Amino acid sequence: MPKMAAAEREGELDSCGENPEGRQQRGEAFLGLREGKAVSAAPPVAREWTAAEPCPVRRQQARAEGGVVSPVAAAEPLRLPAPVRFSSAGKHLPPCLLGGKGAGSRGAASGVSWRSVLFASRESIKERARLRLREFDVGDKFSHLPLPRASVLLPLMVREGKLHLLLTVRSMQLRRSPGEVCFPGGKSEAIDKDEIDTALREAKEEVGLQPENVEVICRLVPGIDKMNHLVTPVVGFIEDTFQAIPNPGEVSDVFVVPLEYFVKPLNYKTLPYKTSSGYLSWMHCFTYYDHEHKTSFKIWGLTAHFAVFLALVIFGKRPTFEVHYDLDNLISSSENYFMNLYASLYERKKSNL
Repeated sequence: MPKMAAAEREGELDSCGENPEGRQQRGEAFLGLREGKAVSAAPPVAREWTAAEPCPVRRQQARAEGGVVSPVAAAEPLRLPAPVRFSSAGKHLPPCLLGGKGAGSRGAASGVSWRSVLFASRESIKERARLRLREFDVGDKFSHLPLPRASVLLPLMVREGKLHLLLTVRSMQLRRSPGEVCFPGGKSEAIDKDEIDTALREAKEEVGLQPENVEVICRLVPGIDKMNHLVTPVVGFIEDTFQAIPNPGEVSDVFVVPLEYFVKPLNYKTLPYKTSSGYLSWMHCFTYYDHEHKTSFKIWGLTAHFAVFLALVIFGKRPTFEVHYDLDNLISSSENYFMNLYASLYERKKSNL
């Protein structure tokens, strides 16, 4: 039997003229990626066809059409679409990771792993958030206000392709607000150079987060708590592998919430309250069920206020509930809202003198 006929009969060549070794290498590479292994796949070994020994697929096409394969067509490589595969997460794996056509020098030959693709995706999510947050960085713009100062850290991480926010539950041993959800933070001390120092120091004390493991991005518009502290939210990225070590005297639990929950919640309501200046207003209140802890957390007050504003800044989309801001002018309206709150507090202090 002629060599070409034997090859066609035994299935030794695929539609691109690839031999079994090339297919096996590509298959092993794909399976390795699905299992989360960093693997490199050798590029397919292709035959070079000539008029005397034409590509079997082109030969079959010619037979079906009742003709013969021209010398030019016989030697021309058959061009097919790049292979498409799906990972266990349902995402497309790019051709470069399959070792197939299009892998090139950056693909199989360089040993690109699925982990590196996930890292690139995570960095892309972070970079988009950084760009948005830097537009809203207030720096020390409000630091001069004559109020006792405090800071909180809003720790962002990327988990499963989405931004998440780390929160804590205050220890029941604390005198003020025991058992309430909050961000790591506290009052400024003499050793702190600025609000960022305060937030990082408190996060280390409360959950064991080392300052060098926080990528500080910005300071957002502050708020005023019920003790009339000027509270500055400091936003920073942490690794999703961070393992909190709660200080039992201050923190009873640590959990994370998808940031998007603060613009599109499943369980939300408003609560009426009286501001420190004596005016009646309302506040956000979220109930979040954490599947890992198998419990629900109530997130409200200034903590919810900061979380909502952070989500509005990063996502830039309208939430499913009402907010205090003009969303078309978020920077100016958020600063005006804060200054009106401060002015009303200042006027009340004057009237009490």
